[in-house]
Amino acid sequence: MKIAVTGANGFVGSAVLAALAARDIGALPLVRRANGLAGERVTGDLSDGALTAGDLDGVDAIIHLAARTHVTNDRAADPLAEYHRTNVEGTRRLLEAGKAAGVRRIAFMSSVKAAGERSQPGRPLTPQSPSRPEDHYGTSKLEAEKLVREYCSAHDMEWSIVRPPLVYGPGVRANLERLVKLVASGVPLPFGAIDNQRSLVEVRNLAEAAVLAAIRPEANGRLFMVSDATVSTPELIRKIAQAMGRPARLVPVAPAIFRFAGKVTGRTSMVDRLCGSLELDPSDIVDVLGWSAHISLEESLVQLVRELGYSSDAATTGRK
Repeated sequence: MKIAVTGANGFVGSAVLAALAARDIGALPLVRRANGLAGERVTGDLSDGALTAGDLDGVDAIIHLAARTHVTNDRAADPLAEYHRTNVEGTRRLLEAGKAAGVRRIAFMSSVKAAGERSQPGRPLTPQSPSRPEDHYGTSKLEAEKLVREYCSAHDMEWSIVRPPLVYGPGVRANLERLVKLVASGVPLPFGAIDNQRSLVEVRNLAEAAVLAAIRPEANGRLFMVSDATVSTPELIRKIAQAMGRPARLVPVAPAIFRFAGKVTGRTSMVDRLCGSLELDPSDIVDVLGWSAHISLEESLVQLVRELGYSSDAATTGRK
């Protein structure tokens, strides 16, 4: 079996290549520009149509990871058009090349943002939950999901879709890295009174989910939510501090103060991610594909803080 992986040089892509290798499945890394990956094929921007059927010769399935993700301080003249070009039109071009090459299945990596930005207490999002994206990225991912379903149904191709929440693990950057550095600084953090629930997924656990979505017959025609941990913001901070072998310094500040500050500063979405809940129900992927998390949040955080130079002999690990 041979599986092509778009975005193969990225954070998730690297983990997917490792997961395929562990199963002795042949991989064809597809990258925008040369990265030195074994057997890689340089495709340029997928939306430009440079990818051809010949590039996918002998490929049985595609794990489609390449995307324009959330861009901080986006300077594009028309951000929505840029998201659409990469995430929707790029996917269309990939599907067309795959069909011409006789590819049997595409496993599409979407995002929980295609479903929305929040969940109600005690009511985690499921594949059946109404989709209400709130930003350009989520909207483009939902459009791409619809395209995958419709194109594959019309051209006798199999499809599966995976929606992850925040992805964590060694190599992660952006918000989680900043949070680790804040905890390491020893500065008291005013998040002790936040009472929310945020689902996460470890990058290697997510990679395994992507591979199962690409190879298991039961995955055909299914959309899966995937997560391996659900924690509150203060609980995550405590776990990061534990991974460093030091106490968490949390101060209780009313969430209403954060929300007011968010409105005044124009950072409402950031405050929502900090204070609000976004919980997923992964029971479908567990029941249908037998997926399970092999790496725990605690173990992964220990690896992450060590990578960032904040390790301590007092840190502990744990496997599920």
